[in-house]
Amino acid sequence: MDFIYGMIGLAVGAVIAFPLGIHYRKKSAEQQLGNAEAEATRIVSEAVKTAEGKKKEALVEAKDEAFKLKTEAEREIKERRTEVSRLERRVQHKEETIDKKIDNLEKKEEALQQKLQDADDKLSEAEQIKKHQFEMLEKISGYTTEQAKEYLLANLENELTHEKALRITQMEARLKEESDQKARQIISLAIQRCAAEHVVEATVSVVPLPNDEMKGRIIGREGRNIRALETLTGVDLIIDDTPEAITLSSHDAVKREIARIALERLIQDGRIHPARIEEMVEKARREVEAKIKQDGERAVLETGVGNMHPDLIRLLGRMRYRSSYGQNVLQHSVEVSYIAGIIAAEIGADVTLAKRAGLLHDIGKSMTHEVEGSHVAIGVDIAKKYKESPDVIHAIEAHHNDVEARTIVACIIQAADAISAARPGARRENLENYIKRLEKLEEIANSFEGVEKCFAIQAGREVRVILRPELVSDDQMVIVAREIVKKIENELDYPGQIKVHVVRETRAIEFAK
Repeated sequence: MDFIYGMIGLAVGAVIAFPLGIHYRKKSAEQQLGNAEAEATRIVSEAVKTAEGKKKEALVEAKDEAFKLKTEAEREIKERRTEVSRLERRVQHKEETIDKKIDNLEKKEEALQQKLQDADDKLSEAEQIKKHQFEMLEKISGYTTEQAKEYLLANLENELTHEKALRITQMEARLKEESDQKARQIISLAIQRCAAEHVVEATVSVVPLPNDEMKGRIIGREGRNIRALETLTGVDLIIDDTPEAITLSSHDAVKREIARIALERLIQDGRIHPARIEEMVEKARREVEAKIKQDGERAVLETGVGNMHPDLIRLLGRMRYRSSYGQNVLQHSVEVSYIAGIIAAEIGADVTLAKRAGLLHDIGKSMTHEVEGSHVAIGVDIAKKYKESPDVIHAIEAHHNDVEARTIVACIIQAADAISAARPGARRENLENYIKRLEKLEEIANSFEGVEKCFAIQAGREVRVILRPELVSDDQMVIVAREIVKKIENELDYPGQIKVHVVRETRAIEFAK
């Protein structure tokens, strides 16, 4: 109960105290508002005073700036007026100078006109004098002016023609001497850089036998084995008294090689009968075909030609089994390619084209057994068939002078072919013809008066002539050598060149007793 009374008392006290608090807070707020208004009034007053001061300062500064700008403008105007006055005086001075120059030019022009008039008068006088002199010259010489011109021009033309002929002759002689010397250097360099070995090709092959009994097995019963081998290969087998050897004879080296390989395989195998012979011949033929292709590829690789049709490569390989005067045609073609490339490099021609033409120049010889016609015509047809360049075709066509050489490459191939074929030992000739040529060479040298004896040496490449010193002088010795050379050139056919070596010497012999 007391608790209730206490709570009621507290509530009554709160009700009484609340209005009193409100009154106190209102009075306090009114007092703070008055203070704030007084402070605001003070701040506004001070701001107005500050603004008035700054306004006055800005006016002063603006007036100072305006004064400075006015002063600067007046100064600049004064300077520009001074500059304009100076330019006016300068222009006036120049005008005065130009007027003076114009006056001087007018005076000089008048003087020049007078001089031109005097020159025209003198020229007219000179023309009259010249005309009078011409008339006097025509009377004295009896020629008119045109006739005199024609006479002088004719004399001058004759003199110039003679002078031109002399100069042309001198230039031709000098160029011939220089070109001959240069050609010798190039050819000798090509020969030295391509010192190839030469082995004379034969038309027979010898197959060794383990014993003479093998001959009977190769012949077979009633000769059936040898007949089968000859029929399948097209090669003649010569079985004679030569111990432990059989000779294969054929002008076709491919067939001869096939027969040799097949026969050697049969001898190693020991089983020799027609069926086995046919099998071995077929294997040998495939092996030779593969070797032909390899030989062609090796030739193309060695010469650096490249980019060649496979059929052409095969034809090149076939030339490995073809010979000309005992010289292997593929080896000869590779050598011509080397020499042609060297010559082309020395004279600035197309080296690749020269090598290609050199390698293919005798390509027709690979088909001469199958196709009728010369190897040149066959080679041209083959080159056209496989789309070779016109320069290569022309070089093939012209390398034996069947047509006139029109390109530098064709001329190079002619020279390289001659160099390769004319090497000592490169080609074989008939022994009887060779001996006759040597005898004829000595006979030509002995036919001259004053020749004591002569010797054909170096396989007919040189003839050494010994003169009688009492009959031939030193000066006459040169003439004799030249005449021997001319007679050899006119009467003898020979490959390459022949050196004529003339010797004249005086000997004194005494005996001490």
